[in-house]
Amino acid sequence: MKHPFSDVSAFLHNPLELFKTHSSPDAPPLVQLNLGLSPVYLVTDAALAKSILKADESAIDKGRLVHKLRTVIGASSLTLSGPEHQRRRGVIHQHLARGIMNDFVPQIAGLIRRHASLLVREPSFDAHDVTAPLALRIIVALLFGNGALTAADESALMEAVHIAEEEMADSLFRVLPRTPWRSFIKRRELGQSRAIMGAVVDRLRNRASSATLLQALESLNLSAGDMRDEILLLLLAGHHTTGNAAAWLLYYLATVPGLATRLAEESEAVMGDSGEIDPLKLPKADLSLRVAREVLRLYPPFYWLSREVRAPQELGGIQLNRGTSLIISSWQMQRNERYWTDPDSFRLDRSYNTPAFMPFGLGPRACVGIGLGLLELQLLALELSSSCELEILSGVPAGKPTPQVTLLPPRIKLRLRPLTQRRKWQRVA
Repeated sequence: MKHPFSDVSAFLHNPLELFKTHSSPDAPPLVQLNLGLSPVYLVTDAALAKSILKADESAIDKGRLVHKLRTVIGASSLTLSGPEHQRRRGVIHQHLARGIMNDFVPQIAGLIRRHASLLVREPSFDAHDVTAPLALRIIVALLFGNGALTAADESALMEAVHIAEEEMADSLFRVLPRTPWRSFIKRRELGQSRAIMGAVVDRLRNRASSATLLQALESLNLSAGDMRDEILLLLLAGHHTTGNAAAWLLYYLATVPGLATRLAEESEAVMGDSGEIDPLKLPKADLSLRVAREVLRLYPPFYWLSREVRAPQELGGIQLNRGTSLIISSWQMQRNERYWTDPDSFRLDRSYNTPAFMPFGLGPRACVGIGLGLLELQLLALELSSSCELEILSGVPAGKPTPQVTLLPPRIKLRLRPLTQRRKWQRVA
């Protein structure tokens, strides 16, 4: 019989490897993980995972592993359940869906072009050092309007968000309690971080323009504290999730032969008379959407999520009691040879119409920013490929990601140069 804490070390130091060790084709639907005295199971079957994620909250809900995050993001949509969660999610979803169809494409594309115009002047850059701030600027622009974020506020916000993310990671993975002194230090650091973020958010709200996501949030009539928590959640989710995946997208643009050329052709096909991407033509841009989905399959930003059994029931042939935790790993599902051919390779001939594809979760509690995240990655691929060339300066293949709250990319060193310059060199050659 295994010790009840025998998987703790592996979970703390390399959860990706722990999850993958249980992804063989003959693995049972539920695999018990020894992470403490309370029962925890890893869900390895995609169909079962889908049913769990779509289950009624009275049977299976978010549970204590998610509730640990309340110390950082408070009573926000991520930690709430029930009618209040549905109310907030509905308002945010409606605004994002309307923006994706109408307003967001020129706004996001403009920010990407502005970012690229600065990068071509640099001799080299790290992918994530560039994509994380870009993702933050995009979500801030959608929340508060263009020009709301000053350089000083961006720097303060990035540092405060980093502290908050470290605390979220520690909260999720911690099994044993901290010492009293260490707890005091961490509470003080987190308090300072939240105070900085709160001050920046207040300044951004004062500068906000009309027709932004902030207006939609204000229609909820939340308390000042709840409003800050909801905005903080959107900043955290929009910053590192898309920022992480975007770093890998740049890597594949630089390393997959012919991909950038094909994307440039697709970009030209969806351009309007103004020379910018036409939102009405974007649904025809199948290649860039496949690139975005394949990047998210290989490197899902949220590589695991949890649910908790609320009422005794049988799942996967096992009788589970109330309080049992269920871990679903998109990393494990999306790299499982049971569901994917050549699962560790970047391929664009795949079908993603499968419950094993879940980079944002599934069901009524899936990430509300699914459409926005895909749109950002798609536009990044189209805009950069149409105007620039990426050159890889670091090793290929790239190193492995670092699992924290999200999957942090390794150092990926790149160079960006204008496409017209590349074409001129090719003609001379």
